[in-house]
Amino acid sequence: MDEYSSSIPIRETAGRIIRRSIFTFLQKYQYFTSTAALLAFPFAASTLLSQAFLPSSVVLALIQRRFRSLFLAAGFPPSSELFAILNLKLSQTIVTYFLVLPFSLSFLLLAKAYIIKSLSNRKPAGETPFSSWITQYKSLFQTQICSSLVILSVNATCFSLLLFAINCFDVLGISSPEALLFVSSVGAVVYSIILANAYIICNMALVLSGMENRGGYLAILKACVLIQGRSSTAMSLAVVINIALAAIEALFQYRIVKAYRRAASPNSSMALEGLFIGYLYGILLVIDTIVGCTFFKSCRTFKSGQEDWNSVQIPIEDASLNTLKEVP
Repeated sequence: MDEYSSSIPIRETAGRIIRRSIFTFLQKYQYFTSTAALLAFPFAASTLLSQAFLPSSVVLALIQRRFRSLFLAAGFPPSSELFAILNLKLSQTIVTYFLVLPFSLSFLLLAKAYIIKSLSNRKPAGETPFSSWITQYKSLFQTQICSSLVILSVNATCFSLLLFAINCFDVLGISSPEALLFVSSVGAVVYSIILANAYIICNMALVLSGMENRGGYLAILKACVLIQGRSSTAMSLAVVINIALAAIEALFQYRIVKAYRRAASPNSSMALEGLFIGYLYGILLVIDTIVGCTFFKSCRTFKSGQEDWNSVQIPIEDASLNTLKEVP
């Protein structure tokens, strides 16, 4: 009995995965803080700068007006709080996405491929380290493009469902402020949950692409299967990483952006501090990738252990039935 009970698959908690990831990071500290962090630095710098100067952007105001016209034409009530929040957040997300897209598809994916290659147990025969690194980058690039289309589809689906719900309330004659508040609250919660799960699956698909050299929609489908039963753990990991990234962004706003607006001209100390904060942001992106790789290995181990346990249970049940039949 002890032999079989020891093979029962155990799910690792988010805390244990983070501890293992930090241990892995410290084991190869010089490796991850040099090449990997420097590869992620351009993306980190572009993200911090785009968010710093986004509120005063003319493009942001233009996109907000376009979205407002689109939402009004679609039937969204202009008095709804959700309408204003969606308009602002979507406009900011779109502007930031296109500003950092060249760095996301180049430097960030190169950094992820570099990290995943160092943590992967696969040693392709007949390939040089550089060629295997480029192969992983190609898989990541394909998956990143497909993930962007998936996120776009998820947003469009959520907006369609929300618009359908609002129109149903209008048809039923329920248009009070309380009803609009209820629809807005439920819609915001459902939208956040669906979008968070979509991001988690897409991030898992990126790690899977690098680990197995399998890009495109197939990696996303396999990530959906692999993450089954582990969504809460993945959500906890994503919350921790996003809080850390938000803290670095807030530090950049407080130390650099506010100082720049007060001084009206940058100086050398401000530039050096900005570079250091961007480097910290890059290190967090490296740790995020390490956490993703550790979580991927945990999910794969759990799945294989689950399959082994199910295959072991069948002989045990057959043996038990035979024993019962032999009892007089």
